Amino acid sequence: MADLKEFAEQLVNLTVKEVNELADILKDEYGIEPAAAAVAVAGPAAGGGDEGGAEEKSEFDVVLTAAGGAKLQVVKLVKELTGLGLKEAKEIVDSAPKAVKEGVAKDEAEALKKQLEEAGAEVELK
Repeated sequence: MADLKEFAEQLVNLTVKEVNELADILKDEYGIEPAAAAVAVAGPAAGGGDEGGAEEKSEFDVVLTAAGGAKLQVVKLVKELTGLGLKEAKEIVDSAPKAVKEGVAKDEAEALKKQLEEAGAEVELK
């Protein structure tokens, strides 16, 4: 069991470059297509922009631009939405503009934006 925890910790601490390399190894050597989460991290570094923008954007970053008047409610909501601790959620809110979640699907991004705006925050999707 300790080996799996160690392995999980190594995966969590990979850099974007290392995730790209891992995705390539899994695909080329083992025929395994990386999960959407790995592609979301690896995608932007792959050199996008060659397609001319004809394709609809499928991944969005939910960016908190301002906490608004109900800062405490926004901190609690960020904590709930991200699974972060209270301190980390407060740091995100205090350092706005800051990404709350990155590389999420359009529907999820719009739902997150709506929830944050209902709590009083100013949010934009990028």
